[in-house]
Amino acid sequence: MSDPMPRQGARSVALAVFAGAAAIAVAAPPPPPPPTPRPSASPSRAEERLEVPPPPFSEGIFPCTGCHADLPVNRTRRTLTEMHDDIDLRHDEQHRWCLDCHDATDRDWLHLASGDRVPFEESYRLCGQCHGDKYRDWRAGIHGRRVGEWNGPRMYLLCVHCHNPHSPAFKALKPEPRPQRPSEIRR
Repeated sequence: MSDPMPRQGARSVALAVFAGAAAIAVAAPPPPPPPTPRPSASPSRAEERLEVPPPPFSEGIFPCTGCHADLPVNRTRRTLTEMHDDIDLRHDEQHRWCLDCHDATDRDWLHLASGDRVPFEESYRLCGQCHGDKYRDWRAGIHGRRVGEWNGPRMYLLCVHCHNPHSPAFKALKPEPRPQRPSEIRR
């Protein structure tokens, strides 16, 4: 069979293609680097930390390890009779007990249903597991109290600043009469 292109010609074509590709590669700007990942507009709840004032601990009670460090862990549901007997648990008391929220091995921490420990300053994460609608509204500034800038730094009060975590329901309020219209006010 005869070669359709002499060897010399094939070599010339290959060199020309190679030189052309090299010229394009040299003349073309390098491709842009991949975009730098931006922080998510809504970081995951586990990563996000909100500005909150310290929790309102009862004086002389925290840190809990002051008393609990040397005590054996007793996971048995029971009525407390020696210490903390002043706590009146009215928070789903049919299904909940102390160690459902307080970490059994290190009482200076709370724990989520997943077992992840959270500090008392992030107790909103614990409360939000069961009270998701309230947590959502709290985050939006509708439930609870938030101070600061609308679209900037702000500080949230924790759930426990308004609610007793062991008995969170507010006592019933006596309804007040409606405000009077100016036309109804006697002068």
